[in-house]
Order: sequence, then C-alpha cells, then structure tokens
Amino acid sequence: MSAIDSLPPLREVIARHGLSARKSLGQNFLLDLNLTAKIARQAGDLENCDVLEIGPGPGGLTRGLLAEGARHVLAIEKDSRCLPALAEIAEAYPGRLTVIEGDALEIDPLAHLTPPIRVAANLPYNVGTELLVRWLTPRDWPPFWESLTLMFQREVAERIVAQPGSKAYGRLAILAQWRAEARIAMQLPPGAFTPPPKVSSSVVHLTALPEPRFPADPDVLSRVVAAAFNQRRKMLRASLKGVAPDIEDRLIAAGIAPTDRAEQVPLEGFCALARQVATR
Repeated sequence: MSAIDSLPPLREVIARHGLSARKSLGQNFLLDLNLTAKIARQAGDLENCDVLEIGPGPGGLTRGLLAEGARHVLAIEKDSRCLPALAEIAEAYPGRLTVIEGDALEIDPLAHLTPPIRVAANLPYNVGTELLVRWLTPRDWPPFWESLTLMFQREVAERIVAQPGSKAYGRLAILAQWRAEARIAMQLPPGAFTPPPKVSSSVVHLTALPEPRFPADPDVLSRVVAAAFNQRRKMLRASLKGVAPDIEDRLIAAGIAPTDRAEQVPLEGFCALARQVATR
C-alpha cells in the first residue's frame, strides 16, 4: 500500500497509543489510508475549503482530507485517547488542523471555520442520524455547509436516497431531498473496518441546494413527517390526527387523500401539507 503522507501507518499509530474502538462511542476505525483518501476525494476539490470532521478517531480520514489539499480541517473528537494521535497529524500539517475535544452535538463549530465549508466524516453510528437532521433543518437556508460527505450504515444511506413507494422511504429521505441533492457515492464492506461491524456501510454525498425544492417551515415539516411515518401502516388521517383536529381537511387542501399512507406521498405533498398546518 502506498503512503498518502510521511506519517506512520494507522495500525502502528493505534498500537503505539493503545487505541481500540469503543462500542459505547459508536467507533469503527478505517485503517486503509488509500480508502480514506478515496472517501476524501468524494468531498470534491478541497483546496479552497475548510472541512468539518466529526469523530476522527486515530485520524485516517483526517489524513486523507489534508493530503487531498483541504485548506483547514476542524476535527471534533469525544474520545480523549485519540488526541495524541491527532496531535501528531497537526504537527505534520502545520496550521491546517484544529482538534477540539468534546461532543459534536454540543459544540458550535462555526467559530473555528471560514466559508466555504464542507463536512466530511465517518460518523459515529450513535449520533450520525441526529447530526444529519440538524444539518438539514436549520431555520435559515442555505446552510453553513456546501456539501456533506458522510459514512453511514448502508440501511441508513438507503433511507436518505429512497423514493416514494419503497420500504426505505421516510423522514430522512424527505428532509434530505427537500434541501439537497443526495446520492450514495461508495459502498464499504464490514471488513474495511476495525473491528468489523455487523453491517455494510455507505458513503453518502449531499450537495446543498440554493433554495429548498418546495416552500415549507423546517420545524413544521419535521413534525408532520415524524408523525406520518411513526405508524407506517396507518392511513394518514389516523397517523396525523394529533397534528391538527381537522387534519382530513388539511390533507385534502394539500392534494393528499386522507386514506393514503405516508410512503405513498411524494416530497411535494408533504411540503404542501406542512404549509397547510402552519398557516391555518
């Protein structure tokens, strides 16, 4: 395997610092630096961009992002055991890597980043979906990020790109496709990770749209979609009865049959319903 930089192989780094992936932190380490560089390339041309990385672990993807020319990388890491390994990367790339110890759900990264900003991360499995929803549903749009290049369990990735009528179609598909172009960029088998997870993984690339595809309030749309898909087998008039007392009238006004089920309704329909719920 050819090196992407002058730093030691990741297996050597992990052994020297006594690192092991912790299930409680949703960790699975990617050790193949050719593979992490390939993931970094999915984020596009990084030379004039700052990059936000969540959960870098021992720094495999971090090294890929820097080697691919990222102007600056902000890495947020909850596991203090990984900080010495990340400090070695920062020393090898002077002025281009900032590491913050803490919980990504509680840290505002914008004080440390300069636009244009891209997000690239092998997200810890236990916080990945929540972070994605936060990035997709800010009050103001366009968001702070131009693109998201994120690793998920394959099942989650398929939910992000799913189309109406499929079993995977639901809240993530609607929120992702409402404001972004979403595609699966790479597939990774369990054996690519240490320790190998029980499921395959996928890299999803999302590009922020200048404007949402259809007008809707993000909070209302999130609430409507969460209620609609909470009980997928029910008709919408039943699953949404807690949203508004006259939900049948609002469904009809949005062009949706009250007897439809959530998986039958396209994005445009849910946005229309969110407008009805918000304005009446």
